[in-house]
Amino acid sequence: MTRKRIASFLDLDVYQSTYQASVIVLTKIIPKLPKSEQYDLADQLRRSVKAIPRLIAEGFAKRHQKKGFQKYLDDAAGESDETIVSLCHVRDIYKVEIELTEKLIDTYRNASRQLYNLSCVWESFGPRKTKPKVETESHIETDKL
Repeated sequence: MTRKRIASFLDLDVYQSTYQASVIVLTKIIPKLPKSEQYDLADQLRRSVKAIPRLIAEGFAKRHQKKGFQKYLDDAAGESDETIVSLCHVRDIYKVEIELTEKLIDTYRNASRQLYNLSCVWESFGPRKTKPKVETESHIETDKL
């Protein structure tokens, strides 16, 4: 298996899958919830599905800090697990798009595993490589001023 180069958070499979799933939840699941849930379950789902790809993106910017990136990955995994519970409520209580909801639950279960595995493997990456400093020389002759 060849590894693809990860130049951006956009290259992470877990980012791509959670972003795509969030769009589906926001456009196909939440609008079908009863009005009585618009300020509870719907609101919580809105926040949790949006948080996951955002945390991955923000954490990726801090990937050179082992504990920094891992904290964001752990937070994203927590949001993913929370999303699973909310989607189970959608499926079991309100019977909204049961087949689609099941697929979304599987997507978020997979995302939680991916986030955990990424957090574990990230330890094997080294610290951020810095660009070599370019020394500049001053060619001003002070005795001629």
